[in-house]
Amino acid sequence: MSEDSGKRLNKFISDTGLCSRREADKLIEQNRVLVNGKAPELGTKIFAHDKVSVDGKRIGAVAKDKSDRTYLVYNKPIGITCTTERHVKGNIIDAIGHKERIFPIGRLDKPSEGLILLTSDGDIVNKILRAENAHEKEYEVTVNQPISERFLQKMAKGVPILGTVTKPCVAKPVGKYKFTIILTQGLNRQIRRMCEFLGYEVTKLKRTRIMHFELGRLRPGQWRNVTEQELKTLNTALKYSSKDAKQA
Repeated sequence: MSEDSGKRLNKFISDTGLCSRREADKLIEQNRVLVNGKAPELGTKIFAHDKVSVDGKRIGAVAKDKSDRTYLVYNKPIGITCTTERHVKGNIIDAIGHKERIFPIGRLDKPSEGLILLTSDGDIVNKILRAENAHEKEYEVTVNQPISERFLQKMAKGVPILGTVTKPCVAKPVGKYKFTIILTQGLNRQIRRMCEFLGYEVTKLKRTRIMHFELGRLRPGQWRNVTEQELKTLNTALKYSSKDAKQA
């Protein structure tokens, strides 16, 4: 979309890192957003000369090269909840304590640990999360009984959970009770549910990779800034990804 054609208001707000597009729509519906001092409609287009404010505070357009955005790789410890709701004890925002307003891309269950990305760039969130974009996520999984070849084959082929069958994936053994699995979708508690269906219980679940981002030597509770090369690779990978997630 060219600058001359404007940018939809919800995308303009989301790009600033304030919230997601869906949350931006709610702000607009609640009359908490003003454009040039007036309450806008959903779908309003924003141009360079427009002044946008949320709850009375002016917000500016994102830099074209996104140099003003924040991108973090975090090793989430067990017990931290992936929510931006500050009243929730053990929320991920307080746990990190970053000076910028950031939010997690996707979720990682409270009893799970490992890699999660956080950002102030609302534009990339839906691109990464859409299962149709086939972005890989890798996990190390420990279960309560010895792993069989049959178990791994069924995990890889697809398991019926939540009214559907999981997409084919890669599952490999790394120990008597441990295996790795690479998913391209993110159903609710997917790995735990898959294992439960096959009679196994997950005792430890750790995400080690999202796309080209790896946990590396980060200890639980540690975070680092995304490198310039990682961001460049991300933008290249997302170039042809769909920007909008399907509405629930």
